[in-house]
This record gives sequence, C-alpha cells and structure tokens, in this order.
Amino acid sequence: MLKDSDLTARILAGDVRAAGRLMRRVDDNLPAALDTLAELFPHTGKARIIGITGNPGSGKSTLVNKLIGALRAAGYTVGCVAVDPTSPFSGGAILGDRVRMQEHALDRGVFIRSVATRGNLGGISRSTPAIVQVLDAMGFDIILIETVGVGQDEIDIVRLADTSIVVNVPGLGDDIQASKAGIMEIADIFVINKADRDGTPRLRRELRTMIEIGATHDETRWKPSVLETIATQGDGVDELMQGIFEHLAWLDEHGESEKIERERLDHYITLITTGALERKMARVKRTQAWGEVLEQVAKRERSPNEAALDLLEQLARL
Repeated sequence: MLKDSDLTARILAGDVRAAGRLMRRVDDNLPAALDTLAELFPHTGKARIIGITGNPGSGKSTLVNKLIGALRAAGYTVGCVAVDPTSPFSGGAILGDRVRMQEHALDRGVFIRSVATRGNLGGISRSTPAIVQVLDAMGFDIILIETVGVGQDEIDIVRLADTSIVVNVPGLGDDIQASKAGIMEIADIFVINKADRDGTPRLRRELRTMIEIGATHDETRWKPSVLETIATQGDGVDELMQGIFEHLAWLDEHGESEKIERERLDHYITLITTGALERKMARVKRTQAWGEVLEQVAKRERSPNEAALDLLEQLARL
C-alpha cells in the first residue's frame, strides 16, 4: 500500500496511481490532501492551461479528444480535467468524457481525470484548481479543462485558463445562443464545430460581427479568432492547436501570462478561503445556540443583520 510519506515524491515522479489517490482526497475535500498540495506547490507554474467551454451538444468532448491526439503527435504531454455532471445516485462524476477518451488510456503521456460539479455553478468543480495543480506538478506540458457544458453561466474557466476556447455549433436556432451572457465575452478563440452543417457561414459572420463590435483600437489587446472544425473527422484540429500556441505566444510577448497567473492564484486562494468558511458555518449551524438565534429572528426579536454579525463572531472564534 502506498504510504502518505511517499505520496509527494511519487507524484513528482509521474506516478498516476499516487496522483489519483491525491485527486480523490481533493475531490472529497479531505484535510489529508492539504499537506501534500503544499509540498507540490513549489513544483507548479510550468504547465499551460487551456479551457474549453460551450453549450451542451457542441461536441466539446470529441474536440478535446482529437486535440489531445494532435498535441501528443506534436510531442506534448497532456493532462485533462473533464468536468462532468454529478450523478444523483453516487454524488460522483457521470463518466461520459472518460469513456469517450479511451483511445488515450494506454498513453503514459496523457492523464485524464473526470470530476463532478457537485452543485458548483460556473461549469467547473471546486476541486478543479487543485487537480490542475497536481497535473502541473507531475510535469504535464498542457492541461486541458473541459467544462460541464451548463450554458451561459459557465464563465469560471476564464479564472483558471491561459487560453479560453468557446465552442459553438451552427443550426441551433439563435446561432449565437449565449450572446446575451458572459460566456461569449471570455473567448480567446471561437470554434465553430460541426462546420459541415448548414448555417456555418451565418454563424461565422455573426461571430466576426460580434468581435468587431466589441473590438477596440488598442493594438495591445488580443483579438479573438474564429476557427472551424469537424471534430468527428479531425478536420481543423491542427489549426486549432496552432491558434492556441499563437495566443500563448502573444500572452508571453505582452506580459499577460504573469498577470493571468496572479489572477489564477488569487481565485484559488479565494476558493480555499470560502470553502473553509463554509465548513465552519456548517459546524456552527448544527449547534443548539444557532437554533436559538434563528428562533429569535423568526420572532422578530433580532434582525437578520444582527444574526449575521453573531455568526461572523462565532466563525472568528473557531
């Protein structure tokens, strides 16, 4: 059996079994994961992180699968976090993406991990940043994060990724389905997948018009590109890979990579802090004293604001 004392060294050596063990602890929010994550952290910061998001049915999983193949053919090692819906029975991930990516199962240069959203909004799970950190420490060159596909609230990916890709598909009625939401504003690259369908020229035109409307004359800002793929056939995937590396090179050239890394760490620290506060709040709310406070609020003897201040004081004492 793998000892905890060996865990960090084994993960740094690329041991997938050790990494899987830590990722399971992270996903289950176990305190035992924290020390190992702290030991791994100095070995992170080298991987480039690519987020792929878009509406359900846009073919994200197939596109990610083909992109993994293209990156491997180009000599890159790839870690992948596939965020799946939560099973209503087990509370874990419904492993649709893992099944679809079985062709990479025997490739030691690929590590795919499915995680469940567990009710978290924004398209990713709370454990995703820590799992990305583990993959980074293992030495993977590129880390792909495929979001769950929840639609227009799926914007948390921009806080984690160096390059954010929004996948669209023609022929779904209102072609730019999410144009009213933030999801269309986060893209560094737009991909029209299933580009052999009717409606592709219209969708391409609308995307480019939207980009032009939002464009500024500031030449130091990245202008999103529009690429077309037919993921089931592998068409356009090499061009997408090239577009990703062009964006990463632009980030490095303009000093944006450092800024993104700071914002990513700020978000990660915030997630850790809010998670710790929520656990403490759950402890307080299980006490008889909190029940008495709620009873006082219900009788209008205390205001909700006073109760909240009382809760904050109790959290500070824990």
